Amino acid sequence: MAMMRLRREDPRVVGSFKLHRRLGAGGMGVVYLGSDKKGQRVALKVIRPDLAEDQEFRSRFAREVSAARRIRGGCTARLVAADLDADRPWFATQYVPGPSLHDKVVDDGPLGAAELAAIGAALSEGLVAVHEAGVVHRDLKPSNILLSPKGPRIIDFGIAWATGASTLTHVGTAVGSPGFLAPEQVRGAMVTPATDVFSLGATLAYASTADSPFGHGSSEVMLYRVVHEEPQLHGVPDALAPLIRACLAKDPEERPSTLDLSLRLKEIATREAQGLAEARPPAPRAAEADRPTGRLADPGYSERTLRQPGTPPPRRGSVPPRGGAPARGGSTSRGNGGTAARSGARPTPAGRNTPAGRNTPAGRNTRPGSGGRPVPRGGSGGRPAPRSTGTGRRPANPRLLRQRLFVFVVVTLLVALGIAVVQGCQGPAQGLGREDGGVRHQQQTRQDGTPERLG
Repeated sequence: MAMMRLRREDPRVVGSFKLHRRLGAGGMGVVYLGSDKKGQRVALKVIRPDLAEDQEFRSRFAREVSAARRIRGGCTARLVAADLDADRPWFATQYVPGPSLHDKVVDDGPLGAAELAAIGAALSEGLVAVHEAGVVHRDLKPSNILLSPKGPRIIDFGIAWATGASTLTHVGTAVGSPGFLAPEQVRGAMVTPATDVFSLGATLAYASTADSPFGHGSSEVMLYRVVHEEPQLHGVPDALAPLIRACLAKDPEERPSTLDLSLRLKEIATREAQGLAEARPPAPRAAEADRPTGRLADPGYSERTLRQPGTPPPRRGSVPPRGGAPARGGSTSRGNGGTAARSGARPTPAGRNTPAGRNTPAGRNTRPGSGGRPVPRGGSGGRPAPRSTGTGRRPANPRLLRQRLFVFVVVTLLVALGIAVVQGCQGPAQGLGREDGGVRHQQQTRQDGTPERLG
């Protein structure tokens, strides 16, 4: 709220309060920022000197004090003290820090749907308490609404009137602010809580467009538009336009009640706040497919690869074709630049790990355009990466397997050769030779009985 220095004609002390700054001036008097002996800040309103002798204005001032005392709840500023019999009657209410709704719109521009609905819900709930006290504000407008850190507050009940009273002080004279008065106030009909509902609708329309729903002009022109023309709601958010239009109905019976208005505005505020939260883009997250999980791949080809049209899915355990046959798995990994299928490299068989393109079907990296030739792991001359066994165990080294197989074959041949040599040197083989020799000796003996030496 804008503050101004005290003028020469302004009092410095009123009652037990010391005045510090001017907060504003209205048709009835001037509002000051003051404080008591304990340092509590108050908004102190003093009636104008030229109106202090007018009994009608004194009566209005008395009604404002009476209305402030009757209203309960946090929708208005709490009454602290008052003196209606002083030369210049005054009363002090709790000071509400924060700008008025009018100043906020002028400084920051129109309000969004979510914020406006939340403020409207709080104001309509405050009007419920005002009307339950049997009071009609009759001058609800953006400058009479303060936006405190604890919520909006309704101030200035200077022309507040009991429910059912007339709006006219003199015949043909309407009391209030043109553009925010209800049609029944202009006509001089009876005021009801629906009168404040119309003013609240005009106030919300102004807050959403930074302009009056009935335009600009002289007081006579504005009052005529209020009674005979429809409000202009261009720029009002779609979520609030139907409800505000209902509040600005010419017939008081067609306007929603303050309780119904509060409930509906709360629903709109909640829905709009959720829409704003959903509209915010989520924080970017790394793709799960780009991070190796350490889990074994499912049997069959990877689900991320796409088969070419017209090719049946491979059966589990089958070996894909080599060489020039096109790979069904498409690009095998990010590491080889997606060239494995074009270079004739064999696609990844079932049950082998393929995290982040580190292992190819043969368990080794492939260089783009190399025709599937393995690239040593860790640079040239390094050891190739071992293939996964598909069982979760560490795969065996192929070179070690070949060495073991070679040793096994050599040992087996040596053992077999040793067995053959041993069998050839045993006795039964020599006895068999002697028996053969005896038979041959007997067959070669002469008929005369003399032995014949074998050559």
